[in-house]
Amino acid sequence: MLTVIPIPAFQDNYIWLLRQDASDKVAIVDPGDAQPVIEYLEHENLNLVAILVTHHHHDHTGGIETLVKRYGPRVIGPDNSAIPAVEEAVGDGDDFRVQGRRFEVFEVPGHTLDHIAFYAPGTPGLLFCGDVMFSAGCGRLFEGEPAQMQRSLERLAALPDDTMVFAGHEYTLANLRFSQAAEPDNPTRDAYLEECEKARRLERPTLPTNIGVERQINPFLRIDQPGLLSAVAEQGNADDASSAFATLREWKNRF
Repeated sequence: MLTVIPIPAFQDNYIWLLRQDASDKVAIVDPGDAQPVIEYLEHENLNLVAILVTHHHHDHTGGIETLVKRYGPRVIGPDNSAIPAVEEAVGDGDDFRVQGRRFEVFEVPGHTLDHIAFYAPGTPGLLFCGDVMFSAGCGRLFEGEPAQMQRSLERLAALPDDTMVFAGHEYTLANLRFSQAAEPDNPTRDAYLEECEKARRLERPTLPTNIGVERQINPFLRIDQPGLLSAVAEQGNADDASSAFATLREWKNRF
């Protein structure tokens, strides 16, 4: 059995730790900061054997070099020289095994052009999507175009409903409040917001979410909903799905 554990970093990042059964060998995803990882590994007497990297932003890569020097793990990530120590560059359609699971690689540009996601099929499947999909939201478009992000999200949203989504940041409450403005009449989303507010009051993560939930509460996956389209049209161009998505993302930027 593969257990996934969140290691908080900075103000709102999650570094995800993957552990198979009771093994002392573990993998992590997107270590922006080495120190909380080292503290966790030392406390639990664990050995880091692999690092998975979704994209080049420093809050996802800043701890890699320190961790490589200390533990010597394999580093798997996109083919981008801006990411330190990647020894296994992977792209769309590649696969590999880590912690007893097979991971498939999806290229999902939009937030950055080099962004990839890691998907482990299973019951349930596990998706590590960095800053492409958040619970009730998606990443800013720092390098890509709206159409790229829309295609990337559609690809992830096509995964099975029970796929667990491990995003890179604790942005859920802010995203859900934007969702209330973008799609005012969504009782499923409102109930989910109450659950997430309770979790945060108890200092619990709102992640992972799953694809089935996201299809019901994430406005960026619901661009075909009449109520959402009506609200988006008040903010700008919503003549078709592509323009509506671009308007929705720009609205979120200034919300």
